[in-house]
Amino acid sequence: MENYSIVIFILVVMIGLSAVADKIKIPYPILLIVAGIAVGFIPSLPAIDINPDIIFLIFLPPLLYDAAFNISFKEFKTNISTISTLSITLVFLTTIWIAVVAHYMIPNMTWPLSFVLGAILSATDAVAAMSITKGLGLSHKANTILEGESLVNDASALVAYRFAVAAVTGTAFVFWKASLTFVALMAGGLLIGVIMAKTLEFIIKRIHNNRLATIGLMLLTPFVTYLIAEEVHVSGVIAVVILGLGISRLSNQVFPEEFKKQSKNIWDIIIFLLNGLIFILIGLQFPYIYKSFNTNDIFLYIGYSFVITIVALLIRIVRVFLHRFSLQKAFNKGRKNAKEEALLDLRDSLIISWSGMRGIVSLAIAIGLPATLLDGSAFPQRNAIIFISIVVVLFTLIGQGLTLPWLVRKLTPK
Repeated sequence: MENYSIVIFILVVMIGLSAVADKIKIPYPILLIVAGIAVGFIPSLPAIDINPDIIFLIFLPPLLYDAAFNISFKEFKTNISTISTLSITLVFLTTIWIAVVAHYMIPNMTWPLSFVLGAILSATDAVAAMSITKGLGLSHKANTILEGESLVNDASALVAYRFAVAAVTGTAFVFWKASLTFVALMAGGLLIGVIMAKTLEFIIKRIHNNRLATIGLMLLTPFVTYLIAEEVHVSGVIAVVILGLGISRLSNQVFPEEFKKQSKNIWDIIIFLLNGLIFILIGLQFPYIYKSFNTNDIFLYIGYSFVITIVALLIRIVRVFLHRFSLQKAFNKGRKNAKEEALLDLRDSLIISWSGMRGIVSLAIAIGLPATLLDGSAFPQRNAIIFISIVVVLFTLIGQGLTLPWLVRKLTPK
């Protein structure tokens, strides 16, 4: 009964703080994280264990599906070059540079461990990006790029993470095998997503007059799609994103306006509750890791986390502006794949650069680190990696999250 009481307490706190955040004009994820940290330090509160598999299964499918469902497919396709650059190239670049900095800066951080840390912090988070940028008046292009990046980059980060952990546990890293695995995961996820979208489309066209059954099926399918994809060892993230994009196109053809509003209201409530719970849980994890960490090293490792946050931000800024220049150059040369609508102006480039928040995916991956190696010995530097990951998530969400609205206002012409 005690666990149910904690969940109800968290939900009450979450709803109350969301209302307060709206009144004081602070992005509610930031207020929820701070509240989670404060609640986590309550002495009588039992430690809340988060199973990363549960996080991925319960939270990721509906959040990714909702984001993919609401994204403009036409604009997604138009900006696919920028989205691919940020969600694939930038993920691996960030992994490498964080690994280099961590290896030379943090004592006893071997190359394999450094790459584990880099992979954990390489991807931006769909939940954080959409929650903090919502209502800021971003252009459709910037919104599409940020959402598209966050939808796809989880798959890239998870692949980098798997190979980095394998290297720590003694498995040799072979570049061509890693590349082949990445392509197979993405292609397999794409295939599962298309099959599930076509299957759902076939069923919905025959039962769409039964609104309850249709909405129930649409709520259930993202979970089923994710489970099937993961069961056959392909990307569940990509499968759910493709499912959302497919059903989004179908909804305009099949569903009447009234039904779409009803469905949207239900999804809005679910997404609101899941978003809130995620950010509270991020905050709750910090005291738990803090208490298990050597207190003499706390400020030193906070410093390491700050440096890594700055490195990740600088890499993102450089990559965004290099891509902006390459798009302009390709357009000036008259290349067919460089459309005018895909070009980035200075305002969108700065906003996209500053919007690279980390969140629940990084947290779930970090907490999912194996406790032991294959020989039974403890996973080296596990607490340090988890601690740094959580602090970097907090730095990006609080630092970039609080300053992003100010930046958008400054860049918006009056």
